[in-house]
Amino acid sequence: MYAFKTRKMKIYIFLVVFAFAKVAISQSDTSINTDDGILVAQAQEYQKSLSEDYKNPETSILSKKQLKDFNGLEFYPIDLKFRVSATFTKTPDATPFEMSLSSGRTREYVMFGIAKFEIEDEIFTLPIYQNTYYIDHPEDEYGQSLFLPFTDYTSGDGSYGGGRYIDLEQSDIVDNTLIIDFNKSYNPYCAYTTGYSCPIPPEYNDLTIRIEAGVKDFGMH
Repeated sequence: MYAFKTRKMKIYIFLVVFAFAKVAISQSDTSINTDDGILVAQAQEYQKSLSEDYKNPETSILSKKQLKDFNGLEFYPIDLKFRVSATFTKTPDATPFEMSLSSGRTREYVMFGIAKFEIEDEIFTLPIYQNTYYIDHPEDEYGQSLFLPFTDYTSGDGSYGGGRYIDLEQSDIVDNTLIIDFNKSYNPYCAYTTGYSCPIPPEYNDLTIRIEAGVKDFGMH
């Protein structure tokens, strides 16, 4: 009888330890998933805020006619493989140049640096620019801002043909590393209506891959 009780006790202890181990593993997995969940939530919040800006008549660039049937911007499903950690190399001696605008005019920028990153085992590089006005006016509200325009294989085939943008800050560069989240890419105003002069991504900023992340094309206007 004692041996039977002892055996039952050993089995009970084993089950308790096994259950505890499963909980510990589950908590560890949850921790990893939670990290991803936070990143997804951040991208969702950004997209929601962007869409709300376009839906709000006080902040939207859309016409009253466009707003009448507008239910919000369309986005690709959030995909964290398009949130990349890039190696950043600054180009301090770069010569300012005139970036073409959709209106036929130009605006002066300088290549601030180059980001190098990997997606699906393929290496890509993207120049990142700074409006030269902010070089002389760092105290401006946007004095520390950086500009990342790009096109990819979705341009004109799911996303706006004129390319998309990502806003960055100089403070985003830490130890020569920069996080680029294509889930937070947005369209230039020219994708929605006429009357705006939007920078056209230079050919160096053409990615030879489909970036199915961020905002989709708005359609005809």
